[in-house]
Amino acid sequence: MFVLVLVLSLAHGGLAQLRYSVPEEQERGTLVANIAEDLGLDVTKLHARRFQTVPSSRTPYLEVNVENGALAVGARTDREEICRQSAQQQQPCLLHLEVFLENPLELFRVEVEVLDVNDNAPVFPSSDIVVEITESATPGTRFPLESAADPDVGTNALSGYAITGNEYFSLDVQTQGDGNRFAELVLEKPLDRERQAVHRYVLTAVDGGQPQRTGTALLVVRVLDSNDNAPVFDQPVYTVNLREDAAPGTLVIQLNATDVDEGTNGEVVYSLSSHNLPSVRQLFAVDARSGRVEVAGAVDYEESNTHQIYVQARDMGPNAVPAHCKVLVKVVDVNDNAPEVSFSTVSETVSESSAPGTVVAMLSVSDKDSGENGQVSCELLGDDAAPFKLKPSFRNYYTVVTDGQLDREAADSYTLTVVARDGGTPPLSTSKSVRVRVSDENDNAPRFTQPAYDVHVSENNVPGAYIYAVSALDPDLGANARVSYAIEERDIQGMSVLTYVSVNSDNGYLYALRSFDYEQIREFSFTVSARDSGDERQLADNATVRVVVVDQNDNAPSIIAPMAQNGTAQERLPRTAEPGYLVTRVIATDADDGENARLSYSVVSGNELGMFRMDWRTGELRTARRVGSKKRDPTQRPYELLVEVRDHGQPPLSASATISIVLVDAVAGGASGRSEKGGHALGGHSEGTLDLTLILIVALGSVSFIFLLAMIVLAVRCRKDKKLGARSCLTRGGDDWCACCACTCCGVSGGGGVGAGARRARKKKKLSKSDIMLVQSAAGQNAHAQVPVEESGSFGARHLHRSAQNYCYQVCLTPESASTELMFLKPGGSSDGAVGASFAEQQQQQPDIISNGSILSGETKHQRTELSYLDRPRRVNSSAFQEADIVSSKDSGHGDSEQGDSDHDATNRGHSTGQYKAFKNTHCSSEVSCLLTDIFWL
Repeated sequence: MFVLVLVLSLAHGGLAQLRYSVPEEQERGTLVANIAEDLGLDVTKLHARRFQTVPSSRTPYLEVNVENGALAVGARTDREEICRQSAQQQQPCLLHLEVFLENPLELFRVEVEVLDVNDNAPVFPSSDIVVEITESATPGTRFPLESAADPDVGTNALSGYAITGNEYFSLDVQTQGDGNRFAELVLEKPLDRERQAVHRYVLTAVDGGQPQRTGTALLVVRVLDSNDNAPVFDQPVYTVNLREDAAPGTLVIQLNATDVDEGTNGEVVYSLSSHNLPSVRQLFAVDARSGRVEVAGAVDYEESNTHQIYVQARDMGPNAVPAHCKVLVKVVDVNDNAPEVSFSTVSETVSESSAPGTVVAMLSVSDKDSGENGQVSCELLGDDAAPFKLKPSFRNYYTVVTDGQLDREAADSYTLTVVARDGGTPPLSTSKSVRVRVSDENDNAPRFTQPAYDVHVSENNVPGAYIYAVSALDPDLGANARVSYAIEERDIQGMSVLTYVSVNSDNGYLYALRSFDYEQIREFSFTVSARDSGDERQLADNATVRVVVVDQNDNAPSIIAPMAQNGTAQERLPRTAEPGYLVTRVIATDADDGENARLSYSVVSGNELGMFRMDWRTGELRTARRVGSKKRDPTQRPYELLVEVRDHGQPPLSASATISIVLVDAVAGGASGRSEKGGHALGGHSEGTLDLTLILIVALGSVSFIFLLAMIVLAVRCRKDKKLGARSCLTRGGDDWCACCACTCCGVSGGGGVGAGARRARKKKKLSKSDIMLVQSAAGQNAHAQVPVEESGSFGARHLHRSAQNYCYQVCLTPESASTELMFLKPGGSSDGAVGASFAEQQQQQPDIISNGSILSGETKHQRTELSYLDRPRRVNSSAFQEADIVSSKDSGHGDSEQGDSDHDATNRGHSTGQYKAFKNTHCSSEVSCLLTDIFWL
């Protein structure tokens, strides 16, 4: 029943066409074919590829199942109703349908021809056909009859006419130019009105279908009295051209028929013949008197391009015989129809990563006009069409394809305007626009607003405080533009950077996780990454953040020189000192930086008489005038000056110390030489800034020289004592004080000499906690018992043997402080009863802690076992020593000697005046006495 006439026709552009045929009069749901199978498509993928019909091509007579591709009849198909115009013009009756699939885009054109079946019998316009013929008509005269109509086509159409048998008439079937047939009644024998005035016959119209169908009408012939001449047209057939835009009343043709009779027998009237088609009667009219054929309706070339008008002329006489002519009207096409643009499919979105040539839309254009008026050209208009082009596909189909690389960040959508223009004069055009959105691809990495950030954070900040915000922008869209921030892992001072700062992954806010200390860390840097949230791949960018810790004035100055005992430092001043004499120099440090560490020195109190002046920049304290007479005044008290050191921070912090200046007759030995030389040397530059480097070099050289000299003298003396096997003791007054050294103090294991000890002394000159040791005191009254003490210190290992009346010492030099620390060992016994008994009681079974020249008491030693030892280097920031290197402000070089530190002089015996006096009163040899005096002052 159903035939696939053309299975697949591929044309340029990839458009395929299918053609089917189906008989008319099929009920709804009748299966025509399966499009998917005929095209070789996978039925299971139709839904995924969105198989569907083009909306503009849909017809109620056809249905397509988009799930399986089945094509079925959508409504009862009546060919005569569906294709009236085609039936009149004997053309095939076609139903058009377009289907398409996506991914990739494919369009198919489906044509279904509705085949005619012989379901209509010929029908005459009326059941009775009356023909009047004068009795004078001669045989052979023809009389046209009204035609029967059969809407079927082809073999099922009207094929002929028949009349019941008689002796007067016959039928002659004529075929028109459009294929229609009509019958003419031919007079075979003269009529005689007097014999028979009316003749009746059955007129039958027959089609060619199987089975054959017929239609009948009663033909009534009336015989009239004679009117000898009939009207005659100038020509039997007229051909005229008529523009389709002709308005009603427009002249089609002027007909003329003449009758040679006179009077009413020669007066001619015009009318349309009865066998004209109804459409002709609607479109045209003829003036009965003048024979003027005019337009009566709207002529449309697209509906019918030709019309046949049959006109008859009859005189006014009795028994008039009509004359007939045919007017063939050819409708001239006028460009009265603009082109039509129909988008078959449009991809609403296209990826910006689509390759050039990607199909975005498919459209068709049509024009109802003919010839040049129906020739349509298309183009894309506007700047928005730059990345697209129009490509002819198949017949009147076009595809819109990409013509370059798309970039959503440059344009996220395009309005495509297609203009269709025909070739008429003047040309008509139609435009239609569609909007195509460009979908985003993750083709852009986030970009920080700047490659590096400098963040300044004040020290002592609150942990968790916001410090800065980094920002990265991603021109992509959605998840591809959603940026998350993270800090790249690295170590800062041995700890993860994530313990210093954190970042909010959503907004890039940076937070400090700890309170920064400028004195511990001044700046650090880390890397922040910004990463988008793309699905297939993630892009990232990095930026460097440098955090600069801004110093705050959170450290007060610390006075490191002169050394203070119980908050008071003692200085000696010769009575004969001249104005400008350098009494001492106050040296202070401040752990801050910049203005917070720039120090100013001043005398707060005790200088009401103006005896002294202090340089506010260098801290040098000098005499302003002569302070006393050459004669000693027993009533004169020491000068107590309260010295303050203040930084320039906001608010400023300060430290103070009391300097007790004692007038003496003269400064003895090396100390006097140091003071005088220092006074003269510095006096000439009291207003300027000293070269700290030069001072340190000179001081270090001097100390090294004196130390070496002392070691040589001691080594020689110890060697001499060893050979003699005796000890040298000096007694003054009633006090028995003895300074001695065992011979083994200069060597290791009884040998090595002074050279090895000196070399080790030069290698390490700074006292460390490992130099502090426990010494078991001698017991009881054994005045001559020797307790071996092994010391692992800065100057090598040495064995010290202590008797009841011996002092042994250790010289401890630190290059940072220009001061000398002496370590004395208590005598194991004493000739002084009270003192000796007291010492003996404290020393029994108690080890001595030797620290910075002091022996700590048992209670103090017990308390110190739980104390921590802080090693925090300080920077000398005195304005007088701004170029100085980092030195230690601690007594031991390991930390501040504060109350509770392990190197604090808790017993106040390390450098006490009493010790110095006791040491001075010891009867030693002149060489040792001078050497020890020099060491003490250094």
